[in-house]
Amino acid sequence: MNKVRQFLSTYRNAIITWLVIAALVQIGFSLSIDRDVIAFVVVLVGIFGQAFAALIAWIGLVPIVGPIVAQVLSLPFIWILNGVGYLVSIVAIKRGYSKEVLNYRVITVILLIGITLGYILGKLI
Repeated sequence: MNKVRQFLSTYRNAIITWLVIAALVQIGFSLSIDRDVIAFVVVLVGIFGQAFAALIAWIGLVPIVGPIVAQVLSLPFIWILNGVGYLVSIVAIKRGYSKEVLNYRVITVILLIGITLGYILGKLI
């Protein structure tokens, strides 16, 4: 019980932030607020509440695989690849290539998952 109490005291602010994020999303959807506004508020609350850093730390707490996944998710290459994908998606959607953008984003997500799994397997083997 002592470890649970220590975990809760260490990550109290992050847990509260994630509960606030969940409540804001639920309230936003129930009031039919635009999804872009909800996403913007979630990002702001997550950044200022350090919720995303805590999420990576929680992933890192999982034995054996957790630290490797946390390390992969913090690689700058992953962030750059995902960011470029979003920028290209915005331009392509404005030009009318919405179906192609969906295919492109699926391929990008599969690539990122493949890189992550490959890195994990490479470290474990």
